[in-house]
Amino acid sequence: MADLVITSSSVVSGAGARIEHGTAGATITAGQALYLDSAVTGKWQLADNNSATAAVRTPRGIALNSASLNQPIAVQTEGPITIGAALTAGVAYYLSDTPGGICPVADLLTGEYPTVLGLATSTTVLDIDIQSAGVAL
Repeated sequence: MADLVITSSSVVSGAGARIEHGTAGATITAGQALYLDSAVTGKWQLADNNSATAAVRTPRGIALNSASLNQPIAVQTEGPITIGAALTAGVAYYLSDTPGGICPVADLLTGEYPTVLGLATSTTVLDIDIQSAGVAL
C-alpha cells in the first residue's frame, strides 16, 4: 500500500463539515493533513506521524484548497469530505509519515504515532473524525 494519490481539484467539503480558516505556513496542496502551529507561527503546517515534535504529529484537519506560504487556507476539521482519491468504504485512514500524507493502516511502521483521520463512508468520501493514540507503535 501507499499514501493516497489525491487529485487536489477534486477535494470538496460535504454537508455539515466544520471548517477553520487561517494562513499557510508552507506550500500546501488541497487534501493534505495539517496541524496548527499555534506555539510558534500561528500558521497551518503539514502534519507528520513520525516527527520528533508532538504538535506536528497531531493533525487538526485536511486542507480544502492549495496555498503557498502566507496565503489563506481553509481546513476541514470534521465531517464528510470528498477527498479526490480512491478509498475503500469502511476502512480507516491515518496520518502518514510523509508530511501531509494520508495512508491506510498497513503503511504504519514501528516508531510512528498512529492517528486516525477518518473512516471512508464510500469510495470517494472520508468522514473526518481525528483520533490520536498518543503513543508510538
